[in-house]
Amino acid sequence: MKLTSKRVWLNTIIVLTYVLMIVTNVLANVLPINGQTTGEVSAKYSNLFAPAGFTFSIWSVIYVLLGLHVLYQLGFFHKKQKPSTARLLTQVGIYFSISSILNTLWILAWHYEKLFLSVILMVGLLLCLININKMTAEASLSLNESFFIKLPFSIYFGWITVATIANITAFLVSIEWDGLGLSEVTWTIFILIIGTIISVVTMLRLHNPAYGLAVVWAYFGIYSKHTSETGFNNQYPAIILTVILCMIVLSLTIILVAVGNKRQSKI
Repeated sequence: MKLTSKRVWLNTIIVLTYVLMIVTNVLANVLPINGQTTGEVSAKYSNLFAPAGFTFSIWSVIYVLLGLHVLYQLGFFHKKQKPSTARLLTQVGIYFSISSILNTLWILAWHYEKLFLSVILMVGLLLCLININKMTAEASLSLNESFFIKLPFSIYFGWITVATIANITAFLVSIEWDGLGLSEVTWTIFILIIGTIISVVTMLRLHNPAYGLAVVWAYFGIYSKHTSETGFNNQYPAIILTVILCMIVLSLTIILVAVGNKRQSKI
């Protein structure tokens, strides 16, 4: 299929912004940027919602899936393309490029401890992913198309949903917010429940179980930090119980949505 000049430009922008995002994220911890790693900045604003360090390994999965999506945008892994899919790829490509720029800027803001700016950038990234996931939810995609177009942004969206909450929490810690007189434990329980409600509603509305998998992984990271000897070492049983119940609710919703999707595909 012959590419138009607009499509060539879009492909170029998609590749450049993706590479910029990857390079910035690597340099953030290799250099590191501003003399501190991403995790070291997080440690400065420790809170009860932050997950264990291993949880962030999901970024490797996200970046690989996004890399596969970039290749799909360039014409790999498919031969013929429906006009509707071509339009979807163009729309997704625009939002994806913007999200990659926001991700890159977020790293810089975070490492230079501009936490309010980092929250704004994170919310912008979240909005891009909301739009992408709305578009993929409304599209009629084959299994192959779903893997390369829908799945990468489902996992990305799920993780960024929790990351946005964590980012806001870190900002509130940085300004020494008093929590309206409520304890940190109470606020953490409240945030966990709100995050679960948001995630359940999102899964049900978008019929997207993959989104929920990323959220469960994040919550498992929170659980692990609270139960490990190197973390909070079971100091907050109310939070541990809450996060377990939240993971159960999220897991049941994932199963419900997955079964519903399978039944729908047979109709």
